[in-house]
Amino acid sequence: MNEHVLAMMELLAKDQRYHLDAYQFVRESLAYAQRVMKLESYTGENENDEGKSDRHLTGQQLCQAIREYAIDQYGALAKTVLNSWGIHTTGDFGEIVYNLIRIREMRKSKSDRRQDFDDQYDFEEAFKPRFERIGSQDG
Repeated sequence: MNEHVLAMMELLAKDQRYHLDAYQFVRESLAYAQRVMKLESYTGENENDEGKSDRHLTGQQLCQAIREYAIDQYGALAKTVLNSWGIHTTGDFGEIVYNLIRIREMRKSKSDRRQDFDDQYDFEEAFKPRFERIGSQDG
């Protein structure tokens, strides 16, 4: 069995707070941040193998990318979908990221902290459906 699949299975057995889809979604959100939002990678240390400095997403930036990606993918149902996977706060994103770091599916820089994900936004407000007004109702 693939070592990545085995590591993920062991993680899910040890920490059952989050659905497998939650982990996949966080990883997809990272790719979304790099591709659509043009943010740098979250996977680097301060220096890479060639001794060059790597840039990476902060916890705050990744939380914003996750929010935008969730709305892009699920629209008004984004909060409901995230909740169904066990995600209720931005701190849950941090738990997922640090679980992925533990199994070497993500990396962190020396300055990154799990707390960087805490209280980035309120889920009720961040995922409140937004409706645009069409035309004027005044007259």
